[in-house]
Amino acid sequence: MAFPAQFIDEVRARIGLADVVGRRVKLVRRGREHSGLCPFHQEKSPSFTLNEDKGFFHCFGCGKHGSVFDFVMETEGLNFPEAVEKLALEAGLQIPEQSPQAAAQAQAQAGLYDVMELAAKWFQEQLMADVGQGARGYLRDRGVGKQAVDDFRMGFAPESRNALKNYLLARQVSEADIIEAGLAIKPDVGGAIYDRFRNRLMFPITDRRDRVIAFGGRALGEAKAKYLNSPETPLFHKGRILYNFAQARPQVRESGKVIVAEGYMDVVAMAEGGFPYAVAPLGTAVTEDQLHELWKLAAEPIFCLDGDRAGWAAAIRAAERAMPILKPGYSLRFALLPEGEDPDTLVRGKGPEALQQILDDALPLSELIWRKHADGQQLETPERRAGFKGEILDTARTIKDQTVRDYYFQYFNDRMEKSFGGGNRGGGARNSGGNQRQKRGTPPFSVGKGGGKWQAPEQRLNRQQGLGDPSMRRTRLLLVTILNHPDLVERVSEELADIEIRHEKLDRLRAEIIDIAGRGATLDISTLRTQLNERGLAAVVDALTGNKVTIIDQFAKAEATLEEAEAGWRDLLALDHRNVGLSQQRQEFTAERLAATEEAGAGDQFVKGMQQVVDEEQQLVRDLSRD
Repeated sequence: MAFPAQFIDEVRARIGLADVVGRRVKLVRRGREHSGLCPFHQEKSPSFTLNEDKGFFHCFGCGKHGSVFDFVMETEGLNFPEAVEKLALEAGLQIPEQSPQAAAQAQAQAGLYDVMELAAKWFQEQLMADVGQGARGYLRDRGVGKQAVDDFRMGFAPESRNALKNYLLARQVSEADIIEAGLAIKPDVGGAIYDRFRNRLMFPITDRRDRVIAFGGRALGEAKAKYLNSPETPLFHKGRILYNFAQARPQVRESGKVIVAEGYMDVVAMAEGGFPYAVAPLGTAVTEDQLHELWKLAAEPIFCLDGDRAGWAAAIRAAERAMPILKPGYSLRFALLPEGEDPDTLVRGKGPEALQQILDDALPLSELIWRKHADGQQLETPERRAGFKGEILDTARTIKDQTVRDYYFQYFNDRMEKSFGGGNRGGGARNSGGNQRQKRGTPPFSVGKGGGKWQAPEQRLNRQQGLGDPSMRRTRLLLVTILNHPDLVERVSEELADIEIRHEKLDRLRAEIIDIAGRGATLDISTLRTQLNERGLAAVVDALTGNKVTIIDQFAKAEATLEEAEAGWRDLLALDHRNVGLSQQRQEFTAERLAATEEAGAGDQFVKGMQQVVDEEQQLVRDLSRD
């Protein structure tokens, strides 16, 4: 809701900043100012001040600054309109009337909150009923106690297509609201709606005010998706929400720490192990919005990840996402668990102190970026060192804040001087990732005490093979398959939403496809492309599927059956999950095709065809880079 400026000024004039802050901070008056211990970080000496005349607070320790509205937003998890409304009511002011449209929207959203709360309570009841016996057994086997079950409001969705739907309908909830809340699915071909979550352990997802806005469900039987989240709804925007944010916030303020875990069960295990300040992204790579939310909690969130290749890849994705938006005083740290361990097994097997030691030894973001580029390299020649320097400084150039960027340049240049200068002038090859020399391609990286070893990804695989960017080819093929088989979206919607897409225009294309498909209309190729064209994506679609584009993968073609398309799409996705480069797949595929075509005397023709594909992929990058 938008409030008139004069109404906001009236609220500000009637509400004393010191009165509002004084509810949470013991203030000492010093002339026109008040001071006290900052409520946003741990400190022993007061660095938090407020000036009633000027109407702002400021902390010289953590940098928090703002008005009375900002203080209420930060401490109570409200957005700006909610903070204004809360303070206006305290001041005895009449809230300005909303427009009919805004009032209707607010009423509809309020109704959806009620629906989600009804569903959450029903899931909790099912977990405790006879039908939830198997789910309770799973929790017992995982060592999850009743207190954690209650604290996290865990529940159970029975193996039924109608149980939740019928429960809500009996309580006068409309089918439209059940669908709008993301609790049921309406078939494209018509027929009755059915429950989205079936035979799953349920985790309510809440907003900053601890209102249920979505659910995450862990499969307890055979299911294509181990974890299933609610779809995007008027209440739930996946990339902006962190699991356990509202519950962890008081513990974060008390400890000054926040841990970013991989999933729901990791957060639960950490809470039971004495680390109640953990949150998690919702089944996908951390987003820019989520990073900003984390920095509202703490200046240096610690990402606690598995110590294998997947954990390394997740750490790198988070680091690369954070680099452009770094600002003075705010960064990330990375703690990787020993290989084969998760927070639950580590705490239960070795005690909370083992996890605490790994958290204490977490790597700074700058060190992670250095190791990403340096581990496994033998930089004994000037040319290799020059290439390495260009790569790592290019990474630093992505930082938008000039002050932070300059310090990264200084840090990396100092590291290179220490690694390449002085004692290395005698000609011996020196490992730039540490003190011990390692064989190329097998760089051990121990994290914490007793940490697991893992290998950094190969840095120049696609350059060596001359086949362009593997992630661009994979992304292109996955999206082309969807464009040629729109009805595939319903089958792979969760996986499609979770794919890491670094190119902005392709990421937007994916988001629009999901949005169009989520509106329930039956889609064919023509309808989907028409709607994408209307949303300003004609050039992107044409760059992917135009007449000049060659598709050598049969499953991606429009002529393939839906089953062939789905099988090929999932195989390609699984290939990426196993961290097998797509360029390697292409190389093996190329070798097989060459062997076959050479026998038929068509080897030269196939090589030309493969080169054509590579040329087209390079052209795709150029096309997508245009305004």
